[in-house]
Amino acid sequence: MEINKNQAVMAVAILLLTLVVGATQLANDGLFLRLLLGLSLGFALAKGAIGFAGSINRAYRRGSTQLLQTLMFMFVITAIINAGLLLNADGQHYDLWINPINAGLLIGGIMFGAGMSLSSCCATGMMVEFVSDVPRAAITLVFFGAGVFFGFPLQSSQSWITDSWFSSASYQGKGVFLPDLFAGTPLNGYFMSILVTIVLALTVVIIAKKYENYRRRKGSYLGVAGEIERQQLQSQSVNRDADTQFTLFSRKTYQNWLASLWQMRTTALVIAVIFGIMMASTGSGWGASTPFGIWFAKGLMLFGVEMNTITEISQRPEAMFSTPFFEHGVSVQNLAIFLGTLIAVLFMGKFKFSFAINHSTKQLALFALGGLLMGFGTRFANGCNVGALFTPIANFSLSGWVYLLVLVIGAIAGNRFQQAVMK
Repeated sequence: MEINKNQAVMAVAILLLTLVVGATQLANDGLFLRLLLGLSLGFALAKGAIGFAGSINRAYRRGSTQLLQTLMFMFVITAIINAGLLLNADGQHYDLWINPINAGLLIGGIMFGAGMSLSSCCATGMMVEFVSDVPRAAITLVFFGAGVFFGFPLQSSQSWITDSWFSSASYQGKGVFLPDLFAGTPLNGYFMSILVTIVLALTVVIIAKKYENYRRRKGSYLGVAGEIERQQLQSQSVNRDADTQFTLFSRKTYQNWLASLWQMRTTALVIAVIFGIMMASTGSGWGASTPFGIWFAKGLMLFGVEMNTITEISQRPEAMFSTPFFEHGVSVQNLAIFLGTLIAVLFMGKFKFSFAINHSTKQLALFALGGLLMGFGTRFANGCNVGALFTPIANFSLSGWVYLLVLVIGAIAGNRFQQAVMK
């Protein structure tokens, strides 16, 4: 593989500039930490070509469930790391995302699944897509932000979104925390909770494998180019490097870790570690969607909408919208995910930034609808694929698994709708 030296130099320059500016200009260490976490997440997501939306879209469109199976592996590893952090910790230190199980979760999950199929990305995926497809990412972001902003008042006032049908001892009226269900069992219920998480993940993997085998037998399995490329690279690497001694500063090491795609399992492990660091250092999990509503509000204010109108519509405090962009931790983290993706793509020599609109009017309309569905869906379900799926599962909230089920239903419906529209 040829190394694109110009793009590699650009990657190093952007990385160094980001770190220097972040370390010297951000207001506090907490914001700089968010910058580092976002850079790491963006880099890993790009290197592994991993996206939550892709896990179901690839299965439906191409027949491949490799990504979905990898996410289950990542969920289990992250849950185990979280159990280690939570076992003997002061409960006040961690803000666990034990989300309610209610109509909002079901409706929001279906809406989000449909939306991510229409836009082919999710909340985090938008920041990743800005590197390669600006029109799709930008349109999705604007309408996603609108959905979040206009969904704010519903999220805070509607009982079908705020109240849980089921709850456990330490989260009365709020949701089901798995360790509560196994009180008195080893490790304060965490051992059994991990086993339940493994069983649920294995169930998804088994169903996914049966589905993929069915597509292969039917002759409708198409595969995914990135997954095929990754398998070929792994095979070539094994054959070429079987008897080669590892050297840290070498062309081979650069190609394996910076210039080439990572194996999906490797990426899953890296993201699980990053999530663990996030939990340990910030006391909370990974969220992404709320800032998009804040950004939308800031955009409205640029066009003359008064702050009083913003707070009246959203039913949120003024401080939420008056906080400068670079003083809002998750906003900084989201921006850093874009920068981390950009750096990864440059290291791989695949950067082709373009504002050209290569989509039809119908496709652009579907991106807008997808963004709107995802935005409202996050308010109903109290999170996106990281806030309602990944983080709750890692925090042992039963809501995450319920969300996964309705997310799949929504994604199938969205893909079918898209096919009908694009005929």
